[in-house]
Amino acid sequence: MFEALTDRLQSVFRDLRGHGHLTETELNEGLRGIRLALLEADVHVQVVKEIIDRVRAKASTQEILGSLTPGHQVIKLVRDEMVAVLDPGQAARLSESSRPPTVLMMVGLQGSGKTTTTAKLARHLRERGRNPLLVAADVRRPAAVDQLKILGTQIGVPVMTAPPGGDAVAACREGLREARQTGRSPVLVDTAGRLHIDEELMVELGVLKDLCGPTEILYVADAMTGQDAVRSATAFHTRLSLTGVILTKTDGDARGGAALSVRQVTGVPVKFVGTGEHVEDLEPFHADRVVSRILGMGDVLTLIEKAESIATVEEAEKAARAFRSNELTFDDLADQIDRMGKMGSLKQIIGLLPGASALQGTEIDEAGMKRSRAIIGSMTRIERRSPQILDGRRRLRIARGSGTSVNDVNRLVKQFKQMKRMMKSLQTQGRRTNLRDLMRTGRSFPR
Repeated sequence: MFEALTDRLQSVFRDLRGHGHLTETELNEGLRGIRLALLEADVHVQVVKEIIDRVRAKASTQEILGSLTPGHQVIKLVRDEMVAVLDPGQAARLSESSRPPTVLMMVGLQGSGKTTTTAKLARHLRERGRNPLLVAADVRRPAAVDQLKILGTQIGVPVMTAPPGGDAVAACREGLREARQTGRSPVLVDTAGRLHIDEELMVELGVLKDLCGPTEILYVADAMTGQDAVRSATAFHTRLSLTGVILTKTDGDARGGAALSVRQVTGVPVKFVGTGEHVEDLEPFHADRVVSRILGMGDVLTLIEKAESIATVEEAEKAARAFRSNELTFDDLADQIDRMGKMGSLKQIIGLLPGASALQGTEIDEAGMKRSRAIIGSMTRIERRSPQILDGRRRLRIARGSGTSVNDVNRLVKQFKQMKRMMKSLQTQGRRTNLRDLMRTGRSFPR
């Protein structure tokens, strides 16, 4: 979502870092570049003005202009002000009701991804030990009820619907009754949406708010709509007193301005972001991490959390043992490819690494990983564990079974052998290093 903004800011920062010291003229030129970058990313003009004014006031001091690294100091000021705008304190916290069940009311315009996001949030909470219940209160659109039922089955969360002939109010009453009887909490209410804001919609949402007494009213905003998302959030907030925003479709070509504007304009924090179409593609919104990504500093913490979410300690230790003993098989490689797929696309993963902006323009072969996984899937169990038996006849069969060519199979086998040789080389190098350390310290080998 922030690629264009990151590119423009990186260009400005390179110019700032290129100066041994900064004059007022050079500082103003740099701030002008930052202002243009933010405006082109569809950030609200008032938000841009506040960020630039604060950075200028702090950067114009002799302490910054006269420092040995003035460019880096200005970048740090930009980072701090952007984090302050996004409000880091409340990011992913969802309030709890003192009298269960906790109710989370999901609101938004039609087409923003509200129903899917409701299921994503339920899965997110279930993964963290909660016992959620979904309520299909969008009875005006039968497809929404069916969609929520399918998603509920997929994530293992029950869905309550209105009785025959019932309306949204009846669906919510049914959901609350079920939650109290079964001890489920939180209750996530998927409300109706419209293509635009109208009085009838707001009256209905107001009735549901009074009935359910929600702890959180979360506005689901389509990041692709830019400042329209901010304006819609403001209108909903005026009538319903929103407590948070969830931005969807951030994996698209949105310019990112909504994320940087909605908190400052509405006073409502962004709590989650949807990063893809799958039910697991929902992340808590951490202001400092998002700003680090925008400025090309990476987001290692999110990368670590993604890795921890797809593998247990035992699984990680098993993989480490296979690497250490150089007993890597195609089964291990397939397992790693599957885990990488669960973490997201290669482009998303690389984007979390510090300095990833330097790789902009580098072609990433996403299809190559899928092709490799298909080739491994076409091998027999014996072939995956004993690659040395892969003769020409077997390779031709594997190529046909995976819809690839023999050259593709040969290339994967060659890369696999190179990987094993590299692991063996690293182990040998490690043993030599340990030997030198023992000799250097004068320690004797254990008997």
